[in-house]
Amino acid sequence: MAPSTPLLTVRGSEGLYMVNGPPHFTESTVFPRVNIISVTNKGLLHSFDLLKAVCLEFSPKNTVLATWQPYTTSKDGTAGIPNLQLYDVKTGTCLKSFIQKKMQNWCPSWSEDETLCARNVNNEVHFFENNNFNTIANKLHLQKINDFVLSPGPQPYKVAVYVPGSKGAPSFVRLYQYPNFAGPHAALANKSFFKADKVTMLWNKKATAVLVIASTDVDKTGASYYGEQTLHYIATNGESAVVQLPKNGPIYDVVWNSSSTEFCAVYGFMPAKATIFNLKCDPVFDFGTGPRNAAYYSPHGHILVLAGFGNLRGQMEVWDVKNYKLISKPVASDSTYFAWCPDGEHILTATCAPRLRVNNGYKIWHYTGSILHKYDVPSNAELWQVSWQPFLDGIFPAKTITYQAVPSEVPNEEPKVATAYRPPALRNKPITNSKLHEEEPPQNMKPQSGNDKPLSKTALKNQRKHEAKKAAKQKLKAIEQLKEQAATGKQLEKNQLEKIQKETALLQELEDLELGI
Repeated sequence: MAPSTPLLTVRGSEGLYMVNGPPHFTESTVFPRVNIISVTNKGLLHSFDLLKAVCLEFSPKNTVLATWQPYTTSKDGTAGIPNLQLYDVKTGTCLKSFIQKKMQNWCPSWSEDETLCARNVNNEVHFFENNNFNTIANKLHLQKINDFVLSPGPQPYKVAVYVPGSKGAPSFVRLYQYPNFAGPHAALANKSFFKADKVTMLWNKKATAVLVIASTDVDKTGASYYGEQTLHYIATNGESAVVQLPKNGPIYDVVWNSSSTEFCAVYGFMPAKATIFNLKCDPVFDFGTGPRNAAYYSPHGHILVLAGFGNLRGQMEVWDVKNYKLISKPVASDSTYFAWCPDGEHILTATCAPRLRVNNGYKIWHYTGSILHKYDVPSNAELWQVSWQPFLDGIFPAKTITYQAVPSEVPNEEPKVATAYRPPALRNKPITNSKLHEEEPPQNMKPQSGNDKPLSKTALKNQRKHEAKKAAKQKLKAIEQLKEQAATGKQLEKNQLEKIQKETALLQELEDLELGI
């Protein structure tokens, strides 16, 4: 039997406390409300003297507490004291201390069962087993290794490592299976690429593939202020590909579905496109264009939220991604944080400091667009953090999707739409429906199932013809982009060269379709 809705943990200038989830939203008595400067309550396990700690994190099973404070050296230039501490949560003893100079990637990485722990140290990744930090069980050595990511899930564990390019050599990402690191053929897969000052590596849930967002700090073509990004796919079976994104511009977000069989990318100059791709990196569904820069799959993978936060107005699109139908379009203005509840039904949005210091607060939504609970922090206070109580996968069963908004006593305040400025000379003239950007509607990129009303033979033939023409034009557009890249001297991947070779056949296919053959 599934438990009740997870609790909310709230942290801000008012203190640290917990709130019961839907449908009550009352302050929890299980964890008494405490002032941040007070650490004495009946639930206290241990008290740590961490006056200078600025980061802390628990291991996956909450057995180890990791803390980090800024690294400092003494006035005479001698080395400073270790600033990364690992504590045993049960006993409160310090298991190990390390020197970790940079705040970036400061925390060690654990496997989900805590059998394995790893950290990056001077061209090596050091591995510890069973939280024994006094012995390095294994090392992965690569010159100038910059980052690594452990795979999720059970054994066998895998690790993705990134080495940036230098002196004309390309950057690369390699996948290994622990502890097989030795020898020239030890890597499960290798993907090299240029134009990468930094990367983001994303494992899917089943640890069969990694998506790599490669970014440059500066776009040398001058097309983007934010640099240039490319998206790469690497599988543990050795396959790799460049994901072809049909609209130029930044890559704002990439997320895996929990099924590990598809992923969603949000990309392109505003209004941005959002597309779902399969493991062949072929588009499955295109959501068209809109004001969005983030994507969030529900824990069960059957609902996808596309959202526009930050410098956008907080518009959200909630999609049923089994049937590719729009469920709701709520608006969460000024949101700086979004999180799915582990039950897959409720959504948390919040406005937190220091990102925004006004109008702090949080809202609990049902995915159908109803606001079930709203809390506004007093004007003289701040909200710093709010998060759901974590639960293991499978605790909450997936429920049938509903399209009807659930009842709520909280009014849904729709923001007023600002009208465009009109100069005095045009105010008495008719308004023309001119658009700065051409909007693209959603479109299914794969054959439809037979769930809908059967079509006549003629209608079915016309529909297939229309879809084939649309797909051919889309592929020809991607080929044209590849040819432009090749003309600038960019080295193309094998799958990209094969795609270019199909151009003649696609042109003939499109001509036949136009003639009705």
